Amino acid sequence: MLEGEGLMAHVIETAPTGRAKCRGCGARIATGELRFGERLPNPFAEGETTHWFHLDCAALKRPEPFLEALGARSEPLDGSERLDAEARRGLAQHRLPRIDGAERSPSGRAQCRSCREPIARDAWRIPLVFYEDGRFVPSGSVHVRCSGAYFETTDILPRVRRFARDLTDEDLKEIERELG
Repeated sequence: MLEGEGLMAHVIETAPTGRAKCRGCGARIATGELRFGERLPNPFAEGETTHWFHLDCAALKRPEPFLEALGARSEPLDGSERLDAEARRGLAQHRLPRIDGAERSPSGRAQCRSCREPIARDAWRIPLVFYEDGRFVPSGSVHVRCSGAYFETTDILPRVRRFARDLTDEDLKEIERELG
């Protein structure tokens, strides 16, 4: 989606107000904070629409368009090496951008997308989302213990922490033990 293809390029800019919500985590993007804007065709009218993300959320959940914007940026960006590395990890391990935090299973009815076994009530699970038509769509869960097989890595805690901000330190320790 480049200018030559009819759409303006994706953008990294300073948020002029604190009204926009991040499409990745749902939290507000503070006034003056750098944000990533993914430009997409407007599904309801002519032109385009911009979906806003925190830089970290964009690197973790929308790696390809984020890397386009990062590569086109001429001004230096604090943390760009870390953001670039995380986005490239998401491209290399294509299931990583699906991580949407961690939670305890509210029932025993869900089935793990990796091992196909039921996820027991109150067991830790990793909710998954797919990006379709400009939005994240819930698409099941995996056992924490199945993370290595499903994501091809057990190094998922930074992503889990980013998208499940209400987890306590004890919760994170339990999840880390299960990741083993």
